[in-house]
Amino acid sequence: MKTMSVLAIDVGTTMIKSVVFDDQGGELAVSRLATEVLRRHPGWAEQDMDTVWNAVVYTVRTALSEVADPVWLVTFTAQGDGAWLVDAAGRPTGPAILWSDGRAGELLTRWQREGVLEEAFRRNGSLTCSGMPNAVFSWLAAHDPERLERSSASLTAAGWLFHKLTGVTAVDESDASAPFLDHSTGDYDPDVVALFGLTPYARLLPRVLGEHERIAEITGGAAAQLGLPPGLPVVMAPYDIASTARGVGVVNPGQACSILGTTLCTEIVREDVDTSGEPSGITIAYRGRARVLRAFPTLNGAEVLGWAARTLGLDGPPELADAAFGAPPGAHGVLFLPYLSPAGERAPFLDPRARGSFWGLSLEHTPADLARSVFDGLSLVLRDSLAAARTTVSELRLCGGGANSDAWCQLIADATGVPTARSGDTELGAKGAFLTGLVLTGAESSMHSAAAKYVRMRTSWEPDAERAGFYAQLYEEFLRWRGLARDAGWAARTEGGTGV
Repeated sequence: MKTMSVLAIDVGTTMIKSVVFDDQGGELAVSRLATEVLRRHPGWAEQDMDTVWNAVVYTVRTALSEVADPVWLVTFTAQGDGAWLVDAAGRPTGPAILWSDGRAGELLTRWQREGVLEEAFRRNGSLTCSGMPNAVFSWLAAHDPERLERSSASLTAAGWLFHKLTGVTAVDESDASAPFLDHSTGDYDPDVVALFGLTPYARLLPRVLGEHERIAEITGGAAAQLGLPPGLPVVMAPYDIASTARGVGVVNPGQACSILGTTLCTEIVREDVDTSGEPSGITIAYRGRARVLRAFPTLNGAEVLGWAARTLGLDGPPELADAAFGAPPGAHGVLFLPYLSPAGERAPFLDPRARGSFWGLSLEHTPADLARSVFDGLSLVLRDSLAAARTTVSELRLCGGGANSDAWCQLIADATGVPTARSGDTELGAKGAFLTGLVLTGAESSMHSAAAKYVRMRTSWEPDAERAGFYAQLYEEFLRWRGLARDAGWAARTEGGTGV
């Protein structure tokens, strides 16, 4: 007897994945295809929108070819932020400008200096970065106004996929959260739009779909391209970092996770929006008016590991980890500030000028010490994010490619002083989309019950008391050296390079 399966799509920044889940939440088939980030100019990050859709078609067809069970539901998640501009016919007016794009860095610095960013944060709990729509709109208005005139709507990756699948032009609340959402109404805040001087471009903001509105039927054309029967329900899940939190079972207040991927994103579920303290991170609508996700998605993550591996002549991050964990905690006195993105850093602090550096080097240090300092520095970024959240957590659930390293999972427990745990699933964004699809179609009564039923944690690590004490002291050193680097302009030379 055949069972019914669910197709979940995850449109990441560098990888698109399609996963077929069985009725017990197990992965029946997974298809992956790498995608290219276009960098036509320094600091730019773009993608061809049709190429992204074609990659979705390829991975869906490949995954479906590996299973016999019919699909009854299509659900998906995707990278967030950015500006995926389309015209009145739904066609791209140019490449998508991504969340990691840094072209608006100078504009961000001006908004920060003038207090605009803080004022917006006090309204909705989100701190703007250069890859958010407000920054992109403002940059285009100054440098490419003709493209804005040709555009009818600014979608996100998920909005683009929903449009291709169903013909509906809209975004969900999670994607709309930063920078314009009023969390009390679930719609755009016109005062925040005006604060950034963007009232003339409010027409580009698509309709925001509430928690139970993000479901529509697949069109005949999309079904034919994907090899699916027409009329299937399609669910737009929250964007990838929020779906990943759901996929690892972080659904109740006080629960937390960290994604060790392209971004090191630490997320904590809250019942309310916190706009106090130093402006930092973003606040994402997570379950209507009842839950928000306090998130700190960094601009520096797995790419730092790849850079370090190449710089040290190693084959990749796994070999970097082998070298790193042969050196002791603290790397014999080398401390690394891991801010290598050309766009600087956005969480848990905002500075488009932020640059990376090694501190305390001498002729006695080895490549293993440098490798260890990279892992130490990235782990202290996670501690920094937890500190910025100002919320006590009892466990940090880890996911993303970096979570495959047992040694790094233990290091994070030591560096944060919080027990860590790893999921038994591999595709957590898709798993979160799967859970969301079950809830929105009524197959499960709530996200809490769906997570309890389908999320399986596999391995956990407790902080070692002695090492945790060491890293608590190293964190203070980390903050001190970062302050010195920031006061010195991050590097003597930053123009045309990373300043490393």
